[in-house]
Amino acid sequence: MPAVERATVGVLALQGDVAEHLRALQESGAARAVPVRTLQELEQVDALLLPGGESTTIGKLMVEGRLDTAIRRRVQDGMPVFGTCAGLILLATDIIGSEQPRLGLLPARVRRNAFGRQVDSFETALAVPSLDAEPLPAVFIRAPVVEAVAPEVEVLAEFDGKPVLCRHGRVLAATFHPELTADRRLHRFFLSFLEKQP
Repeated sequence: MPAVERATVGVLALQGDVAEHLRALQESGAARAVPVRTLQELEQVDALLLPGGESTTIGKLMVEGRLDTAIRRRVQDGMPVFGTCAGLILLATDIIGSEQPRLGLLPARVRRNAFGRQVDSFETALAVPSLDAEPLPAVFIRAPVVEAVAPEVEVLAEFDGKPVLCRHGRVLAATFHPELTADRRLHRFFLSFLEKQP
């Protein structure tokens, strides 16, 4: 049986659009998609998704629950992780103008809310050759901008000349909200990281 069909995938459930990602993961083929709020729940998952929301709030709650250290350890041990919008901010090594807590697992410099306020939200179609030839619908809501990435980071998609989808080993990060469309290709792509696990 493929690893993905046996997998339990967690969604960090401290704040943000948790329910939408849980549904997207179930629809994408994860055996189980579960909320993660505690160290004990984190230890039960094979992969973790960091949702959009308020990155400062999520970061503080991660530190309070000692989840930041545990997530870093799990990812360094090979656990796949996927951050969307605020989740990408939390994964970055450098957040411009902010000392907020972060995991530092994605060698990138990001700027928060760079696409504007909630009223400036928009949807577009992205070319993502790693998925297939069909453009990927992407919803941007108060989205961060990736200003720069390290040479070892693979840029999978760009918008206005800036990276919006990046991969660094088993770390995947998007500035947009794939859970808010009906297209599940990006969640399935993330689940495929589990097939490469021992």
